Amino acid sequence: TVPLQLGALYLFLTSLNQGLSIFDTAGRVVTMGLLCGTFGINAAHELGHRVNKFEQFLAKVLLLTSLYMHFFIEHNKGHHKHVATPDDPSSAKLNQSLYAFWPQTLIGTYMSAWHIAGKALKKKGKSAFSIQNEMLQFQIIQAAFVFGVYWFWGGMVTLLFIAAALIGGMLLETVNYIEHYGLSRNKTSEESYERVQPHHSWNSNHVIGRLMLFELSRHSDHHYLASRKYQVLRHMDQAPQMPTGYPGMILLSLVPPLWFKVMHSEIKKQGIQV
Repeated sequence: TVPLQLGALYLFLTSLNQGLSIFDTAGRVVTMGLLCGTFGINAAHELGHRVNKFEQFLAKVLLLTSLYMHFFIEHNKGHHKHVATPDDPSSAKLNQSLYAFWPQTLIGTYMSAWHIAGKALKKKGKSAFSIQNEMLQFQIIQAAFVFGVYWFWGGMVTLLFIAAALIGGMLLETVNYIEHYGLSRNKTSEESYERVQPHHSWNSNHVIGRLMLFELSRHSDHHYLASRKYQVLRHMDQAPQMPTGYPGMILLSLVPPLWFKVMHSEIKKQGIQV
């Protein structure tokens, strides 16, 4: 996936200065954005959970193509810890529309990654304002990458690349929206919540989605045991089941009244705790 994503990005960048029509250009930006979300961030999500340093490096390379490197920190050390609680910016609340969720998660996850990276350095007795801060390193790498795109292909191509990267990030966060909408964990104490269970994530077992998204749709088992590799993720019958596959759920989420009508009916029908 890594060479395919890098190759697609190179073809995308080199094609934009070839006198394309507005429609061709828009089509390529959207297509690259979809690749950033599905190949870039989604494959990086799987690689980022591995303990092998080379696989983690590949995850960061893929995230760089989407300018979403903070995901490596926040997802593993933030989202999986706080999922289905008010402390997780990537978990959508009941009655929260996708359009209200986007700013919450796009800004919230970025700020959370800074907090996590700074806290990790302080635990080691080092200053958060250090070049050893992984978030600072990511910003420098991403800025250098964007400057490289500008140097070789010019300002307009750079803006179109940033637009594609933003589409990839918004696609990821839309998937987060549908995966955890309205679900919550019970508190066990003033500062603690119950262990993450399969019923804290929406699950989908559609074959095409499983094949295209590296089993991401078996999300309930992934959160139940994050170290389990995607090839062996299980379908969890006891988890809340999406009424359709990921593409249908994403399109449904774009129309909040229809989303609320369908999902609240499913929550009631499946007896889901919210």
